[in-house]
Amino acid sequence: QVQLVESGGGLVQPGGSLRLSCAASGGTFSRYTMGWFRQAPGKDREFVATITWNGGWTAYADSVKGRFTISRDNAKNTVYLQMNSLKPEDTAVYYCAADVQGRPSTIGRQYDYWGQGTQVTVSS
Repeated sequence: QVQLVESGGGLVQPGGSLRLSCAASGGTFSRYTMGWFRQAPGKDREFVATITWNGGWTAYADSVKGRFTISRDNAKNTVYLQMNSLKPEDTAVYYCAADVQGRPSTIGRQYDYWGQGTQVTVSS
C-alpha cells in the first residue's frame, strides 16, 4: 500500500509562488510515475503535471505551462510542484498521485494511489 501526503498549500497573492511537496511511503517510489492534479469548486478534477520515474519525461497542462515545474527527489521519496506567477484561476485543491506501473500518463484514472490534497488559494 502506497501512502501519499501533500503539503505546502496556502493563501498567496496573484503573481506569487508556492512549492507543493508530496511525500510517498509504503512502496518503491523510484519506479513510479508521479502526477499532480487539481480540483476547483464546482469543477471536475484536471491534470496539472506529471513526471516519470527518472524525470526523463514531463508533461504539463497548457494552463500552467511555463509557470509550474514538476520535479522529484527519489532519495527523499518526494515529488514537488513549483508554482510561479500564480493566478486566481489556479485556486483549487491539489492532489498528487502515483502510477505504480510507471506509465507516462496525463489521465487521472490510470493512477493507482492518491493523496488527500492540499488547498491552494490565490487571492488578493
